[in-house]
Amino acid sequence: MEREFVSAEDFDALSERLDEVSSYLHVDEKRERVAELERASAAPGFWDDAEAARTTMAELASVRDDVQAVDRAREGLEDARAALELAAEMDGDEELLSEATQTAASLRDKIDELELSSWFTGEFDHGDAIVTIKPGQGGLEAQDWTFMLFKMYMKYCERRGWKVTINDCPAAEVIGIDRATFTVEGKNAFGMLRAEAGVHRLVRISPTDAKKRRQTTFAGVEVIPVLPDDIEIEVAPDDIRVDVYHASGPGGQGVNTTDSAVRVTHLPTGIVVTCQNERSQIQNKAACMQILKARLYELELQKRAEALDEIRGPKTDIGFGNQIRSYVLYPYQMVKDLRTGVETGDVDAVLEDGDLDRFVVGYHRWATGNE
Repeated sequence: MEREFVSAEDFDALSERLDEVSSYLHVDEKRERVAELERASAAPGFWDDAEAARTTMAELASVRDDVQAVDRAREGLEDARAALELAAEMDGDEELLSEATQTAASLRDKIDELELSSWFTGEFDHGDAIVTIKPGQGGLEAQDWTFMLFKMYMKYCERRGWKVTINDCPAAEVIGIDRATFTVEGKNAFGMLRAEAGVHRLVRISPTDAKKRRQTTFAGVEVIPVLPDDIEIEVAPDDIRVDVYHASGPGGQGVNTTDSAVRVTHLPTGIVVTCQNERSQIQNKAACMQILKARLYELELQKRAEALDEIRGPKTDIGFGNQIRSYVLYPYQMVKDLRTGVETGDVDAVLEDGDLDRFVVGYHRWATGNE
């Protein structure tokens, strides 16, 4: 069978897409902003106000990254065009055509990523995220399913190069975990991960059933943004109760032998946050307060606009009829997103390797009408 190579028309289409993405991302304006921030960072006394300087440098890194990503894609596009033209001059040299075709495929992936970033217009989309996973219907099986999802998201964050801080992940008594809360730091972390908010359904042969019957279990994923430093949320000391206890991790291993784990209860709302990742009570309490403030901010948004969907999707029971995605391991193998129709039969790539981009990108295409 004759191999299919890229054509000049393919590169014209990629160039058009790149121009559109560049416009959506306001790259020309960002290029000017980079120059402005670079001048500011080189000014005498820039580091006298360390906090303001760090904020400026963070913005510089972000806008520079967008500009450089578009510039690299454009350079790659021109190099691939040159390879295609050279192949034509050499009577269709297959090695050069193959090189141009591979470059075009890589460019499509890069432009897809840039295009996705251009869809993130929410206030917190480009920032960090706090993810919580809780078991739903299914008893012990749901706790095991919660642990499977937790490991899947750890792999996904690793694939994307995001930094993860596990705030809380206590082992369940028999199998799996009681819950998991972790903070994800990285570009577009909240924008990407809010695609995962909702109920996740697992169908498989029960590992705890001696009769090997099919079991359906559920777990819920909540995704909220880490609030920027310039958003102040006041929490009165009298409104919280702080409890400390021994920390423990998944599988029952002890984190340490002191009462370092912290549970903060916000009395007016009943919100409870627990953290046991750090070695000291002070660090765990600080992490709890960060998560509590994010949840209180989300609650205030709900009260003002009744638009919780914009942050984590509608609140539903973690059970039948409410799932956003199904993971079927028996009698066949398939992972399918019920909102977008995106599916794959390679369940190991999803659950074991964290290969979630097709679902995340598919969700955002669907949500923005760019299918």
